[in-house]
Amino acid sequence: MLKFADKIYESKEGYIFDFISGEQVNATPEEVEAVQVFARQLVEDYGYKKEQIQTRPQFRVKARPSDTKKEYPVDIAVFSDKKKNEDDVFIIVECKKKNRKDGRGQLEDYLRLSKASLGVWFNGDERLFLRKFEKDGKIIFQEIPNIPVAGQRIEDIGKFKRQDLKPTHNLKAIFKSIRNHLAANTVGATRDEVLAQQLINLIFCKLYDEKFTPPSDIIRFRAGVDEKPKEIETRIFDIFKDVKENAPEVIDNEDKISLDTNSIVYVVGELQNYSLMNSERDVVADAFETFIGHALKGGQGQFFTPRNVVKMMVDILQPSETDKIIDPACGSGGFLIDALKYVWDVADKKYKKLGWTSAQIQNQKIKIATTNFRGLDKDYFLSKVAKAYMNLVGDGTTGIFCEDSLENTKNWKQETQLKIQLGTFDILMTNPPFGSKIPVVGEQKIKQFDVGYKWKQNKKTNKWEKTEKLKEQEEPQVLFIERCLSLLKDGGKMAMVLPSGILGNEQEAYLRQYILDKGHLFAIVELPFETFSPNVSINTSVLFIQKGANGKKDVFISINEHCGHDKKGRPTEKDDIPNVAPLFNSKKSDENNFFIKSDLLESSFVAKRYLKKYITNVEKIESSKYDVVDFGDIITTVHNGANIDDASIYVEKKQGIPYILVKTITKEGINFENLKYIRKELETNRDVIKNKVDESSIVMTRAGNSGIAANIPPDLVGGVASGFLINIKIKKDIDPYYIVSYLNSEYGQMQLERISSGSILQSIRSSDLKKVKVILPPKDVQKAIGKKLKEAVYAAASARVKIDEADNDILKLV
Repeated sequence: MLKFADKIYESKEGYIFDFISGEQVNATPEEVEAVQVFARQLVEDYGYKKEQIQTRPQFRVKARPSDTKKEYPVDIAVFSDKKKNEDDVFIIVECKKKNRKDGRGQLEDYLRLSKASLGVWFNGDERLFLRKFEKDGKIIFQEIPNIPVAGQRIEDIGKFKRQDLKPTHNLKAIFKSIRNHLAANTVGATRDEVLAQQLINLIFCKLYDEKFTPPSDIIRFRAGVDEKPKEIETRIFDIFKDVKENAPEVIDNEDKISLDTNSIVYVVGELQNYSLMNSERDVVADAFETFIGHALKGGQGQFFTPRNVVKMMVDILQPSETDKIIDPACGSGGFLIDALKYVWDVADKKYKKLGWTSAQIQNQKIKIATTNFRGLDKDYFLSKVAKAYMNLVGDGTTGIFCEDSLENTKNWKQETQLKIQLGTFDILMTNPPFGSKIPVVGEQKIKQFDVGYKWKQNKKTNKWEKTEKLKEQEEPQVLFIERCLSLLKDGGKMAMVLPSGILGNEQEAYLRQYILDKGHLFAIVELPFETFSPNVSINTSVLFIQKGANGKKDVFISINEHCGHDKKGRPTEKDDIPNVAPLFNSKKSDENNFFIKSDLLESSFVAKRYLKKYITNVEKIESSKYDVVDFGDIITTVHNGANIDDASIYVEKKQGIPYILVKTITKEGINFENLKYIRKELETNRDVIKNKVDESSIVMTRAGNSGIAANIPPDLVGGVASGFLINIKIKKDIDPYYIVSYLNSEYGQMQLERISSGSILQSIRSSDLKKVKVILPPKDVQKAIGKKLKEAVYAAASARVKIDEADNDILKLV
């Protein structure tokens, strides 16, 4: 089992390891979302040592002054040293799932009955800090902006020199607390978008203060224990005025901080300890994600790319300081920021070796950011966030524009047209919005694109050709592929996150041909299904393309199973993504990361198809002493089953026609316990007629647990194959029982597993099914093998008949 280190790893199901003690504890929501989160913050953000913190066994206080026994357990207790004497406790943390009023009340009770002078209430969503002191014989509780870091006095809270600010890994929890506090307590602003804009304004003040305060000076963005709220507010307004004057592209002239005084003090108190400039995560994107939430992102097709994926893409593309770099769907600027940091790091090392001064290197960095980095996003708020972040990190504000990347470039603003021109970029990285729910419409927009027209396959050449028929609408990711390629210069490289359906769907085969005609696909990186969880669960891959590259070149294939978090977004130990770029750059291979020759690339870009085990399987099949044919050569008809409305399905078999569902199909045959029945009146339905089955039919699961085949037993003749099945008829001289045996064998299953793909469900397409290689021995060999399966199918049917007869005999006894 894993020992608890710097992440909350699950031990056995329902338990986790406590961050402080290492003991195994129940994984209750309170424990996972509050106790463990704040325990990490005490160590990582406040600098307290684990040895002076107690979580297990729990420190206890009296329930009332007259008690002799201490019965109330404290979630977290912080002592002045590792001896943990009762008299030396000075901070207690209460993490019960209560509202703010009740949480404060309980915290005050704990403070009264302990020696601690400071208390924290944190329920996983919101935080409260209290100071206890005695005045005129009474115990007084004062709400304070924060608690002191290790070694700091209470009266010095907030009085940090800029050089003493520390980065934090816990921004998500901090922003979540801020958001929930503001939503519950802010006067005059409750909508998430409004609160987000206000927090962003304060973050700009924070970042500006960090950037322009000398290292040895005390920061202005602070809230002290004994300061009056209005004094703090006035100081923040002064910083905001400076931001407006010195960064007009970040803050519009009409922008203002409209939060009430107490809310401003709260936000400042929460953020003042940290260096946001040096924190690893894109803090502005983090704030946006926390405030705006899944509804807006999902509705606009905006799913922010995890940083490990962004870093992998940057490390493979390896941008240089002379490269012109763009993200045409830049969102809050995550790709641009990571690319900028990469370029800066390389430039920093280069110019230090040349003996440049720090000032010269800094000027060169700013020149790189301003000259070479560009971003577009049609969302005003997101583009503004990206502008701000680029400005405050690298003064690259002039490169970010609020524009629709899919609009005709002639319709962009004049300044955008001057700064962003087609065919001029060396590097492009993007995760465009995608999905059928946000289609691009409008003739003027769609007709700009070759892929905006319908394509038809030439039966003689098998090549796809553009027709003159314009599509009425198209999913944005399809048009983005062409727009991205058009932005690159010849030899330019791009990396693009795409839903996996587009890599294997039959209807997008023309698009894959278009990509190969325009350049060299030099890497396919398949991402884990949980990559974008918990916001959305979807299979995605990253395509790496070099525009206009000539000659035969290798293609890097990478299949990844783990992304560092689970489907609920909780951290996990396993993460394959950081290993991808080093393997690509070193030209090394392992089982899931390898190179293939470009002429081995098929019409599908689904990475797993190229795994060695699948290729070896096909090679074994083709070495057979018997004939090997494509499945399509022996199929007479193949189509998806009938989709019947749920209202037409009955449970009682006497009431209708057998309806064969996916869950009825097993390698042992069709499971009659899972059959449904549809109304007999549907016999004339065209879809029902087309999908009636007989003993020569083969049904196969198409989606979900795809690729399992079954024959039709005699007591199921006349039944109907359902929509998630493939209904297959083969040539009369081929034994259907042999074919099912072959498809369910290792030779067949590995091929069917290889061709299954999809953005949500893994499914099999008839075009791929027809290419499955089938060993076709003489008829006598087919029948000898098929006979064994046929006997099993008939034996099961006979058993069902006898069981029914026995049931009927019992009924006759009365």
